[in-house]
Amino acid sequence: MSRIKIFDTTLRDGEQSPGCSMNLKEKIEVAKCLERLKVDVIEAGFAISSPGDFESVSTIASTVKDCTIASLARATAKDIDCAWDAVKHAADPRIHLFIATSPLHMEYKLRMSPDQVLQRTEEMVKRAKGYVSNIEFSAEDATRSDVDFLCRVVDIAIRCGATVINLPDTVGYTTPDEMRQLIATVMERVPGSDKAEFSVHCHNDLGMAVANSLGGVMGGARQIECTINGLGERAGNTSLEEVVMAMRTRPDIFGEETTRIDTTQIARASRTVYSIIGQTAPLNKPIVGRNAFLHESGIHQHGVLANKKTYEILTPEAVGIRTANLVLGKHSGRHAFADHLQSMGYELTDEELTRVFEEFKALCDKKKDVSDRDIEALVTHSTTVAEQEVGGYHLDWFAVQTTNFTTATSTVSLKKGEERFEAVSLGDGPIDAAFQAIDNIVKPIPHTFDVFRIDSTSEGKDTLGDVRIKLQAEGRTFSGHGLSTDIFEASIVAYIQALNRLGAWVEKQNSGE
Repeated sequence: MSRIKIFDTTLRDGEQSPGCSMNLKEKIEVAKCLERLKVDVIEAGFAISSPGDFESVSTIASTVKDCTIASLARATAKDIDCAWDAVKHAADPRIHLFIATSPLHMEYKLRMSPDQVLQRTEEMVKRAKGYVSNIEFSAEDATRSDVDFLCRVVDIAIRCGATVINLPDTVGYTTPDEMRQLIATVMERVPGSDKAEFSVHCHNDLGMAVANSLGGVMGGARQIECTINGLGERAGNTSLEEVVMAMRTRPDIFGEETTRIDTTQIARASRTVYSIIGQTAPLNKPIVGRNAFLHESGIHQHGVLANKKTYEILTPEAVGIRTANLVLGKHSGRHAFADHLQSMGYELTDEELTRVFEEFKALCDKKKDVSDRDIEALVTHSTTVAEQEVGGYHLDWFAVQTTNFTTATSTVSLKKGEERFEAVSLGDGPIDAAFQAIDNIVKPIPHTFDVFRIDSTSEGKDTLGDVRIKLQAEGRTFSGHGLSTDIFEASIVAYIQALNRLGAWVEKQNSGE
């Protein structure tokens, strides 16, 4: 089987998930992870959807050199022109235009007749061809489209210059065998189909996105559209880590070296994306979940001890999960620390290394043994702290007084630039008291807590507390992340970070940007 290209749309379809929006710095960080993964195509966004999306697509196009950079565009002149302006500085730019082809979408969403859709397809693919030769055409809701009509649309798109044809399962409706048949049928019936690569983009509404994508590959598709951790609208998209490792694990079906993905970067990319959106992997998430390589059953443990292949079809090392866990301590030097980070796959600038090393040394004073999982958490958290909006609040110090028979009290001191602010508040527990003291200083707009989750990075009573907070306000989500051996401090830092992002958004709205 010929090589399968991986088209990653974490920054476009993945970011459309409720609560998963990212700022420019975070998008660039994800794009760099995708480049290290060696994905073939990064769909950097939907350029016309907002000035912020245009800026992120344009910046990523100028930054990433080892991947094709695509922008999504509806089949309209304005969208296509904007998409080209955003990706034109990429090493290999692509315009990805789409139009719906199912009777339901054409009648109720587009309010266009089939003939109008055919005409629009011809006009807009030709317009895109005037800018670039790398053009992807998607027939939205292809799996619920009339096959005869779908073949006519695809034929026109290829004749007008489309080099990639994507047949999406937009609502997660199809089954693996149906997807295989659809790809095979369209490729067989459309003249000139050999001049284009066929692609699948499957949603996970019925839990079959990965299976449907593999079905499409069996039918002849040579590109899979997917996202890190399966992020996406509703139930999500095809999970990159799952579909890539499925093909890698079954070379008897899909062939050797099916993709160019560096699978040792999978775990890092997964953790980076989860951290940015303020989530953690479900324990039983395939490939990257904490339980993915754990065995509790006695029968399973006996088998694994005898031969790992009895119950492990892939190794944790294959996806970048380190099991040889070298422990560093307070006497470890900067050079040894830098070498260890490099062995873990992290390449930090001098400024980033200095910041993380300082946090590592501070942690060593609080924690006897610092593991790889602690170090990974420090690196990820250091990045999110460093990107806090300029002019935002930062924790100076805090104090809490609480017992099980008195009302909790907290004093909090925050800094904003050179100014220092202090407040004291009572609360229903020490964290509530601290948050109310912070509210008295920041005076944020009304908001609710969508997520307040406390995890640990490793085992033991001296583990790092990893706190993730998501606030809901004005129909938007603002996330914060705190990391400390003191769970109160981690919670306070996470809340301040979320409020900083909320405040920056309010300022932007008030300024009319």
